[in-house]
Amino acid sequence: MSDTEQPADPTPEQPATVEERVVEALRTIYDPEIPVDIYELGLIYEVKYDEELKSVHVSMTLTSPSCPVAGTLPGEVETKVKSVDGVDDAFVELVWDPPWTMDLLSDAAKLQLGLT
Repeated sequence: MSDTEQPADPTPEQPATVEERVVEALRTIYDPEIPVDIYELGLIYEVKYDEELKSVHVSMTLTSPSCPVAGTLPGEVETKVKSVDGVDDAFVELVWDPPWTMDLLSDAAKLQLGLT
């Protein structure tokens, strides 16, 4: 290789999986009371993609059963997940066990909230 030639790019970046794209979509949804997205808050417990059905199952919780967005947030999550390329259907399961605690906050969320 001459001094003017650039080295070949290392291995090309792998395209994001459907699950990764869903998580990125979920990171655009914010809790109305806490200025942190629902993924970093630890409200999303599981994201499962069924490739055959092109369907995503999201298991999530809320900060409390009396959360003011309890009636709307699961629908917003479903709509956002269905907007991801490669997803034809989505099912959002709202669960209360295990209950949400501040221990579920990501390190980034703790830093953003001044808890570290």
